[in-house]
Amino acid sequence: MARVKFGKVTRARRKRWIKRAKGYYGTKHTNFKKAREQVIRSMAYAFVGRKERKRDFRKLWIVRINAAVRNYDLSYSKFMNGLNKAGVEINRKMLSELAIHEPQQFELLVNTAKKNLK
Repeated sequence: MARVKFGKVTRARRKRWIKRAKGYYGTKHTNFKKAREQVIRSMAYAFVGRKERKRDFRKLWIVRINAAVRNYDLSYSKFMNGLNKAGVEINRKMLSELAIHEPQQFELLVNTAKKNLK
């Protein structure tokens, strides 16, 4: 039986993994075995990171809204409760943007929330 040599397909497959590992430190960007392990691990971290980024931004928006609402003698939770009772459906990202760039419009929302708390 003929011997099967290290072929083009195998080389191409390995090169794909090594190409993905470009910029990694040490043998992780040259050694196929190490590169493959690191790329798989990196993809797992990236997957988790995409989920965490959403959490981090939501936390940031909440902190910004809370800081802006404190100027009007309200807490974040009471403010959101007031908006919900008023039937105002606006997401936290837009609320934080309003608090930063449109303070007058944000004040109207705060007054609406206060009115519906009583």
